[in-house]
Amino acid sequence: MSAFSAVEIITAKRDGGALSDDAITWMLDAYMKGEVADEQMSALLMAIFFNGLEPRELLTWTDQMIASGERLDLKGLSRPSVDKHSTGGVGDKISLILAPLVASCGAAVPQLSGRGLGHTGGTLDKLESIPGWRASLSNDEIRSQLEDVGAVICAAGQGLAPVDRRLYALRDVTGTVESIPLISSSIMSKKIAEGTNALVLDVKVGRGAFIKTHDRARLLAQTMVALGTSHGVATVAQLTAMNQPLGRAVGNALEVTESIDVLRGGGPSDVRELTVALARTMLELVGLDADPASKLDDGSAYATYRLMIEAQGGDPDAKMAEGACKDVVLAPQDGIIQSLDALDVGIAAWRLGAGRARKEDPVSAGAGVLCLARVGEFVEAGQPVFELFADDDEHLARGRDAITRALVLGEEPVPHEPLLLERISK
Repeated sequence: MSAFSAVEIITAKRDGGALSDDAITWMLDAYMKGEVADEQMSALLMAIFFNGLEPRELLTWTDQMIASGERLDLKGLSRPSVDKHSTGGVGDKISLILAPLVASCGAAVPQLSGRGLGHTGGTLDKLESIPGWRASLSNDEIRSQLEDVGAVICAAGQGLAPVDRRLYALRDVTGTVESIPLISSSIMSKKIAEGTNALVLDVKVGRGAFIKTHDRARLLAQTMVALGTSHGVATVAQLTAMNQPLGRAVGNALEVTESIDVLRGGGPSDVRELTVALARTMLELVGLDADPASKLDDGSAYATYRLMIEAQGGDPDAKMAEGACKDVVLAPQDGIIQSLDALDVGIAAWRLGAGRARKEDPVSAGAGVLCLARVGEFVEAGQPVFELFADDDEHLARGRDAITRALVLGEEPVPHEPLLLERISK
């Protein structure tokens, strides 16, 4: 006879109580064994959404998520390992550039990534627009590629924190995704199980991010940094602005093309600025003295990128997909761009076919949006401000309807919004 009851645990958290370590351990283990039903776990998640988890509870919850599966062993690599995680944004293609860049500086970068959902794009979806590239690697393949190339971007294995996969599916359909304890344990359980020595968190703030306010983003960052540090992973978080899209390209193949531009020393200034800033922090955490900006400019980062893509079966010279149906959106009047709403642009790219509403939905490699102007720039009536790409006229029409809300014009100069907002460490 068990000493615990799912109903008693749910009730205790519903009423604002703190759960014992043993109760948390039992609940998650019983859920994985099928002894706790989905509706019972959903009720507990909702109770946590409203009442939170104390630091001790969160630490135990995260420990048990890690313990539910295997851990990737990166010991014995000739390079120090460091990873980066972004909480998701519009046009956020930084991982595609950052992994080979930091590897070209002497680190091993195990980027275990995911797919997009809704208005935010997924790193794996972007890379799968490269012909031949494969996302699924064995643990031995990951270790070998980290040793030989220094960088790998791939899907997290089924064995890493498997309880998180089930909990996330419940959170997605029960309105509990935005809970800071649940977000933190979801992200950090997988990153800690990944076995990296150090981790930099890019926590997005603003209209195109899941977290809209600076204070809430800071709390999320502080919570994740504390979890990483308590598990022996050197962890730093960087809060970054996500009110307008990052760079000009939003969409899978479009973002790969823009990433290559940055890897070859060009590309949009904001993408380069954030990539270099995160790279410097990653190198700092593992004690490597290298200048990432110079690696972009001298071709080293691009050479490592090519090796990384080839190692996973991709053709770095392949022509990238482009939607067969195109349209240009023109400025309706003269004016200074007051805002370029990242959420609206992300929704437009999604409706053009670049994103998915459900995890099982297909995505289009060639669909997306090019932002031809930025906040603070003056545009004339009739000037192109967006270029839209889709696979068919129906998706193109959906995307055009969504993009019309993204642009706000006015007469007043717009103050510059910094990209890097706040650095948080233990």
